[in-house]
Amino acid sequence: MSTYKNLIGKPLKYLSSNPDNDAAEGQIWYNSVTGEFKDLIISEAWSSGGNLVTATSLMAGAGTQTAGLGFGGYKGPGTPNVVNTTLEYNGSGWTVGGNLVAARSGMGGTGTQTAGLGFGGSTTIPRAPGEVANSEEYNGTAWTEGNNLNDALVGVGGLGTQTAAVGFGGGTPDTNATEHYDGTSWTNVPGTLTSARRYLQGCGTQTAGLTAGGSGTSSNLYDGTSWTAGADMNTSRPNTGAVSGIQTSALMSGGGSGGTPVGGKTELYDGTSWSEVADMAVGRYSSAGANGGTTSSSLAFGGYLGGTGYISSTEEWNKTVNLITSDSWSAGGNLGTGRYNAAGCGLQDLALAFGGKASPGVTANTEEYNGTSWTEVNNLNTARQKLAGCGVQATALAFGGNTGSLTADTEEWDGSSWSEQNNLSTATDSLAGAGTQTAGLAFGGLSPSATGVTEEYNGTSWTTSPGSLNTARDRLAGCGTQTAALAFGGEPSTGATEEYNGTTWSEQNDMGTARQRLAAAGDQTAALAMGGQPGAALVEKYDGTSWSTSISMTQSSQHALAGGGTQSSGIAFTGNPDTDSTEEFTAGTSALNIKTISTS
Repeated sequence: MSTYKNLIGKPLKYLSSNPDNDAAEGQIWYNSVTGEFKDLIISEAWSSGGNLVTATSLMAGAGTQTAGLGFGGYKGPGTPNVVNTTLEYNGSGWTVGGNLVAARSGMGGTGTQTAGLGFGGSTTIPRAPGEVANSEEYNGTAWTEGNNLNDALVGVGGLGTQTAAVGFGGGTPDTNATEHYDGTSWTNVPGTLTSARRYLQGCGTQTAGLTAGGSGTSSNLYDGTSWTAGADMNTSRPNTGAVSGIQTSALMSGGGSGGTPVGGKTELYDGTSWSEVADMAVGRYSSAGANGGTTSSSLAFGGYLGGTGYISSTEEWNKTVNLITSDSWSAGGNLGTGRYNAAGCGLQDLALAFGGKASPGVTANTEEYNGTSWTEVNNLNTARQKLAGCGVQATALAFGGNTGSLTADTEEWDGSSWSEQNNLSTATDSLAGAGTQTAGLAFGGLSPSATGVTEEYNGTSWTTSPGSLNTARDRLAGCGTQTAALAFGGEPSTGATEEYNGTTWSEQNDMGTARQRLAAAGDQTAALAMGGQPGAALVEKYDGTSWSTSISMTQSSQHALAGGGTQSSGIAFTGNPDTDSTEEFTAGTSALNIKTISTS
């Protein structure tokens, strides 16, 4: 009888614990503690990434999964509907980059996040008569006009680098022509696609390129001089989705037309033939991707479902030995009293909600959350809305608000009841808070106009800080501690972000979307901005330097809500109008994909 060693050429490992890195890929071992055979296997799958700031179709894309670039596009009916927006992806979420010189959709795109190239497109929807030949270069910060294409083209494909690019196809009318870019100017070249088409995408280099879709199942290969027919895909893809990789190893996802996406169908190309692999979570067409990605690590974003279905979601393709879970939101237990303009504090499994507006008027209601359900406890002494709070579930602080008029009332919670304390120096509502019950911080608000005043609480009384917010505002959010606080958002509608060091506030990078009446979780170096108005369900993460998007909340109109927790485990609750819902945030994870081998 053969043994594993005889068959494989090496003995089966006998281990007391599983390996903790991907060096064990493909190996089989016996875990002596669990008494099981184990294997580390590769998975191929899509997972959710951070949402686009705004649902957009017909964007152009470039870069890689961890340094992606999306620019231009069409965000649906309205004015302006063709945009000049540029978004940068960091492997987790999107941040706002420098705007295009000329807003347009249906552009060709290629290059990297710090050396991108965008060309052609249309300044109008419908596309005629807005077709343009404009060409722009991106340096990671700003776009600069370069020499134009020789023809005005919308739906043009692109591949290569900023200094050695290929533009091909496009319309209207549809063309099979090809142009080369050398970093300075575009030149018509003799090579033509096997058929005229538009809304196609490509990958690879100027001398070894690939394009697929745009019409039927065809793919074309480019050698720097001429195009030849490649293998047919299994699924027809007009209005191509996202293509990434190189000429001999590529990934195609999405596509479709006429309100009928191809269901997120994904195919891999091995240099000879296309094979179907795992579908995307959301079928889409007129989407974009990072064409510098690989068949192991790619990115697709935005697009169109037909009708009014413009898409904000981003999906990441990974071929890896790691089991990847995405950031996610899930429903928690409902509050006993639906309301908005409430305050909150604590953790995801130890939260506290107090005050707010509940029909027909303001409320003093206080509830505790245990990670599953809310329980009503003793009320505030003063019913009010638009108040702020800080601390934890067992030792919280409530201050300011509106009882029908501005109030400076301050109360401490001891885990059982509220007690009146010394008031804020100034009656204020729509303010934000940070810190603890014995080291609290109040900032911003209305008193009666927007203010930047900051006050510190020492467990007994409030003292006005010499440092005021640089941007006076109300309806803002805050988190952190008395000596390391973060303020963001607010009215007038702003994305302004500031950090407090215990003495002064300093301006930081703005949020991607200006908004007010939002909720906060986390601290000064790892914060979560949840919901707000406008932006509704949009969520952004702060890393101590800049904001990037995450997965949106499940509720579509969350504002005037409260929250707490950490950046990796946040909680949001209440909201307008009179919301009793709770949502819980869980950060994504990555762990080795270790499987148990059945011996039966």
